[in-house]
Amino acid sequence: MSTIVKKLRNHVLKNLYQISFLQNQAERNYQISVKQHSANLPVLSVADFKLVESIKREGVVVTSLEALSIPQTEKMFLAAQKLIPEVARSVPLQEHEYVVHASSEQMMQHPEIFMWGLEKRLLNIVENYIGLPVAYHGAYFRRDLANSIERKSRLWHIDVEDRKILKVIVYLNDVDENCGPFQYIPQSLTSTVTRSLKYRHGYIQEKRLQNILSPSLWRSCTGSAGTVVFAATSKVFHRGKIPIDQDRYTIFFDYTSRQPTYPFYCKSSLPWEDLLSLAANFSEHQKQCVFWRPSL
Repeated sequence: MSTIVKKLRNHVLKNLYQISFLQNQAERNYQISVKQHSANLPVLSVADFKLVESIKREGVVVTSLEALSIPQTEKMFLAAQKLIPEVARSVPLQEHEYVVHASSEQMMQHPEIFMWGLEKRLLNIVENYIGLPVAYHGAYFRRDLANSIERKSRLWHIDVEDRKILKVIVYLNDVDENCGPFQYIPQSLTSTVTRSLKYRHGYIQEKRLQNILSPSLWRSCTGSAGTVVFAATSKVFHRGKIPIDQDRYTIFFDYTSRQPTYPFYCKSSLPWEDLLSLAANFSEHQKQCVFWRPSL
């Protein structure tokens, strides 16, 4: 299916999903599902419970791989460091591109990266935030180019795929203000900005946001290699700031519920055939998180 056809299909489906009657019914079903699942949420340690509560309250929490101590972290991080020079040699496919992703072939050479996103403790944290069984959309290895291109994820936006989305972002190199940090508007201010802009979806230029909210209230997530950002991207305005001094290398681990608001926007970071080849290493719970679509 061509990109143009996909965009047209998604636009039609989104308009269909936004019909008032269907929206209201979907919201009722969602609230019932959350209430029913609350008794089945995984039990968390005190530290992980505090982390989830902070995400719910703030929308974004910055920590580190060392502080999290998720199993298999060392293997994941070493694999990611090996992948950096491979992706660094990649040439952008288009002249006005701003990001280069590791290919599925490159990711399959380093399966530890994808598998880290399925670690039990991490899934438990995500499930307690989302409040429903987790859909894992995979790991996206990104090289954000140090250029002046301002488009798509470099513009301010709120993700709409689901009511609650959690992205776990791992910095692979040191990221300061000039290396393209993840930026966000505090959750307490996002609703005010949304009303002022009459925002529903799409991207907002920096100049337009400056007219609504002082840049002094924008927050940047800076940190050394190994920094981890938990971002509730459906609850806060956010963007990737344009890198100036050097390229930024990150991995994005993406999660929604298995009942996303707009399921047609959800896709896996790996092709179906690659997921099947990895499935021999999955627990039953991990299989449910990866192969969550009823039609598959």
